[in-house]
Amino acid sequence: MTRLTEHHRRHIIELLEQGQDLPLDYKHLLFPPERQEYELVYAGKEREEDILAETMAVPLQPVKTFGGNGDNGWHNMLIFGDNLQAMKTLLQWKEEGRLVNADGSRGVKLVYIDPPFGTGDEYGPGNGEMSYSAKVQGAKFISFLRKRLVFIRELLADTGSVFVRLDYHFGHYVKVVMDEVFGEQNFRNEIIINRVMRSLRGLTRFNVSVESLYFYTKTSNYYFHNPEALRKCYYCGAEKEPEWLDMVSPGLRNPPERVIFGKRYLPRRGRHFTFTQERIDVLEREGRIRINPDVSYYDLNGNRVDGRPEYLQTESVPIDNNWTDIKGYAFSTGYPTENSEELLERVIVTASEKGDIVLDAFAGSGTTLAVAEKLGRRWIGIDCGKLAIYTIQKRMLNLREGIGNKGKRLQPKPFTLYNAGLYDFSQLKRLPWEDWRFFALHLFQCRDEPHTVGGVELDGYRGADDVLVFNHLQHGGVVLDYGFIDDLHNQIGGKVGARFFIIAPAASVTFLEDYIDKDRTRYYILRIPYSIINELHSRDFEAITQPVDESQVNETVEAVGFDFIRLPEVGCDYWIKPRKGELINEAVIHIKTFKSKAMVKGATQKGNRETLSMVMVDYDYDGEVFALDGVFYAADIEKNDWEVHLPLEQLGRRAMIIYIDIYGNEYREIKTPADFKPVGAEDEAQGATDA
Repeated sequence: MTRLTEHHRRHIIELLEQGQDLPLDYKHLLFPPERQEYELVYAGKEREEDILAETMAVPLQPVKTFGGNGDNGWHNMLIFGDNLQAMKTLLQWKEEGRLVNADGSRGVKLVYIDPPFGTGDEYGPGNGEMSYSAKVQGAKFISFLRKRLVFIRELLADTGSVFVRLDYHFGHYVKVVMDEVFGEQNFRNEIIINRVMRSLRGLTRFNVSVESLYFYTKTSNYYFHNPEALRKCYYCGAEKEPEWLDMVSPGLRNPPERVIFGKRYLPRRGRHFTFTQERIDVLEREGRIRINPDVSYYDLNGNRVDGRPEYLQTESVPIDNNWTDIKGYAFSTGYPTENSEELLERVIVTASEKGDIVLDAFAGSGTTLAVAEKLGRRWIGIDCGKLAIYTIQKRMLNLREGIGNKGKRLQPKPFTLYNAGLYDFSQLKRLPWEDWRFFALHLFQCRDEPHTVGGVELDGYRGADDVLVFNHLQHGGVVLDYGFIDDLHNQIGGKVGARFFIIAPAASVTFLEDYIDKDRTRYYILRIPYSIINELHSRDFEAITQPVDESQVNETVEAVGFDFIRLPEVGCDYWIKPRKGELINEAVIHIKTFKSKAMVKGATQKGNRETLSMVMVDYDYDGEVFALDGVFYAADIEKNDWEVHLPLEQLGRRAMIIYIDIYGNEYREIKTPADFKPVGAEDEAQGATDA
């Protein structure tokens, strides 16, 4: 643990004398956390205080709103980006009172997550038996998930709950982590649910047929509604009619007697009546009590009683922690590991009420969001995969009111798609100054606190250091050059600390240095869109990466920082060819060129087509909303000689094609059936021209 050094003491005294706030990372020096009675120790484990303080919040940039004005100004939220950084921003929203549940509590009432299970390096001999070895992956996955659980705890309302779905690989580890994060006293249940049933033979272990849901609450004062299900046979699972049962249980109670239909009864020896007198009175009124004349017994006093008191079971019973009566997975969207709507219905009904906010930070196919909407809840979904975002977008616009997506079409409530960490710089440049200033401050985690130093109006603080947002919109084409730094230093030099930050668009900065030293002050230039320099952060900024084949869809991914949308370079031929081995023609896209233009480390070293993640197609684009009909992964496209084959008979008047690089940037184009030419047509046309 880092200890308070003499350097720290002098710096703290200096800041206090200047009336400045202490940096957040001093919190754990002055107030070290209490040690846990027990905890899970693993490589690279970070302190909760550091996770909360050092995670970078990223502004949410609206991309498109679907639907009308929303309910009281609220729009449901679909966020593309790293959920850790997005949740840091949502935590700020909670503190500002922008996330409020039906009962007036701030925060999110329910969080459901089905995170990737950390099993990315499974290997097997080919007969279905997996030999698992993931020590490094395991520590990385646990660290990855623990960070997010810390933010989930902070985001939850005091009456909120969290459900985490895991399998046998890491469930036991994560259970210990959740005891640490939420407190073991707030553990409620381990719920057993179905996974995909497998009946593989030749294994050296049993087939795995179940997974677990870990149910925790924020506090002991939480919302809970125990749903009920029709009574079923414990052994066969078939529904069964309620039965008349003897109304006694083992053991003695005082007083032993009960009055039933106006007559005093005693239970038989060694037994007591199961229900209180008040409960018996209620059951009488409900017609669920009878005296069975065919059964006699001897009571506590040894007297024979003709006619045994009995009660009728209810038709339904409270659901326990065995949820294997419903599906765990579904396959309606084609998205891998799609949770079933029946499962999410039970979770949402259990832990939230209408109007509450439900969050899924690994939104995947969007089951949580779809069911939340059907049940009258508000929702926030976050995912770092473009496939997930487009799958959810299509799903939310084509809902049916019944669970399992059955019944009548459901008019979707308004929702907004946001980018978090990947921004359209062309939109930002059009922002008015106040909006641009707000974006710039929050992008670099600065406090929005205008103040004046040496007659210069500054915009806020980064930790304890002053921050200026360079106004690139001023008339006269002002640029940030050496002269600007000189003039600024002449006014504020000696009045600011050792570090001073200037946030500016990269295009407005005329020099290459990341900082300039003037006397005892170092002026850092935080360029937009370039990454913050390594001296300020312990690791380089990275981009969220997109999968190149289906097996990578649920891999753990984590981004640090941000990037700006840059269109990839794409060049294609469009042909009509006979389908292999058939007489039916199909439309073929031959990808000749694909190069990412992302401003991330390593991107410029990639060769042609190496940065392609996938191609998505809407066969019949309506001009408004991209409705995902097909997805083609780069690994499969490469195996097919860089060709994408489309069913010609399904192409409408125009198709939208989206090419996505591994950093999430998109290149979109619209093609009509006429744009696809018979093979050789281009050569014939060229030959005629040459002649």
